[in-house]
Amino acid sequence: MRSNTQKTYAEIERSARIRRRVGKIFTYAFLIFWGLMVLFPFYWMILTSFKTTGAYNAESVPKFYTLAPTLENYQEAFTAVPLAKYFLNTVIFTLATTGIMLVVIILAAYAFAKLEFKGKNLVFTLFLALMMIPGELVVITNYVTITNWNMRNTFWGLILPSVTSVFYIYLLKENFAQVSDDLYKAAKIDGCSDMGFLLKVMVPICRPTIVTVVILKVIECWNSYVWPRLITTDQNYFLVSNGIQQIRESGFGRDNIPAMMAAVVVISVPLVVLFLIFRKKIMAGVSRGGTKG
Repeated sequence: MRSNTQKTYAEIERSARIRRRVGKIFTYAFLIFWGLMVLFPFYWMILTSFKTTGAYNAESVPKFYTLAPTLENYQEAFTAVPLAKYFLNTVIFTLATTGIMLVVIILAAYAFAKLEFKGKNLVFTLFLALMMIPGELVVITNYVTITNWNMRNTFWGLILPSVTSVFYIYLLKENFAQVSDDLYKAAKIDGCSDMGFLLKVMVPICRPTIVTVVILKVIECWNSYVWPRLITTDQNYFLVSNGIQQIRESGFGRDNIPAMMAAVVVISVPLVVLFLIFRKKIMAGVSRGGTKG
């Protein structure tokens, strides 16, 4: 009887292993399928950028490969519009905006997390309430303000509306709040100033979240389209998003799709590389900033 029981247990365990294995197979197959669906547009973009215009236009049925890749499209993308100039403008805009924003949100997050002042909770609640307002409504106010200040077609006009973020302040404030108040009290007893405590203790401890905020802001600035499109009409201040739109509107992009795709690849690659390098820091920083205790 014991032999039959052992046999039954072995059959049940074998059946469970088979079910788990089949479940894993279906799960991985599903993930691979959706992964390919997500990556296919990027593959098609890169593939098209290496096709000649004649080969692309001659394809009655799209081909998923090319036997004669060319780099001519990338050269044409940089000559059709001053794409290198737009690229440099985007780098300046991204670095300046991210740097100024970092100072603003660190100081604000520290004030809400560690300092005591009258009405702090009410002010922070009002800050969070601003997240409920659609960004499109803020664009109208910013446009009127920047226009009245005569800052259209200037880098300051591009930068100023983006130097703060309620979400990033909230994320960093929650991270700062996790640091023990005993450290703050001990530092004050030792005669350390608030700024010294912030720079020497808080920032190093919360570096993963700060790095995450920086990376996310860089991606946000690089992908910025509506505001630069609205506030700049001078090509000297165009960003890469303006460049892509200019290529399309000039007719060049409609007539030469491979060159258009080449320009998009050039603009997209830096962000993809940035995310692949820092993806673990992004995930760790977001999870740490959103966990309290």
